[in-house]
Amino acid sequence: GLPSRRAIEEALPQLNGTFTIAMVDIDHFKRFNDRHGHAAGDQALRMVASELARISAGGKPYRYGGEEFAIVFPATTVAEARKALDSVRRAIADRRFAIRAPDRPRRKPSKPRAARKPPNLISLTVSIGLAGSGDKRFTPDAVLRSADRALYRAKKAGRNRVMATGDRKA
Repeated sequence: GLPSRRAIEEALPQLNGTFTIAMVDIDHFKRFNDRHGHAAGDQALRMVASELARISAGGKPYRYGGEEFAIVFPATTVAEARKALDSVRRAIADRRFAIRAPDRPRRKPSKPRAARKPPNLISLTVSIGLAGSGDKRFTPDAVLRSADRALYRAKKAGRNRVMATGDRKA
């Protein structure tokens, strides 16, 4: 339900002045998909997208590709965006969801099924990198690339964290 990569590519040239861009990646998503299947992976993507859609500080999330998302914060500093991003990171990590059973009916049955064992609740984490226009990277494309580099540093530092350009440690 989030705008696509093409939508963010159209939005980037409109940015000017102070803005911040964040790149968000689901940690160990390939392993999750391999273990639980692509249908569960789709369910996980929808869960993460629904949490990102609630981002504060004026952020607008986009599906960037695969398990990666971008969030654009027009007229927002890195410090303001970091607060909102850390909050959404925690919300994703704290959220538990059940993998839908393969035999789950598409429509709600008229009679409830007999009780089965409780569902296996799982959780995900995300790593986030962010950069702002005031970090000597004034073009939106350059800020996006810088946020992507910060994302990879967050992953290297242990995942499930927010790292901004210039952060040396988690």
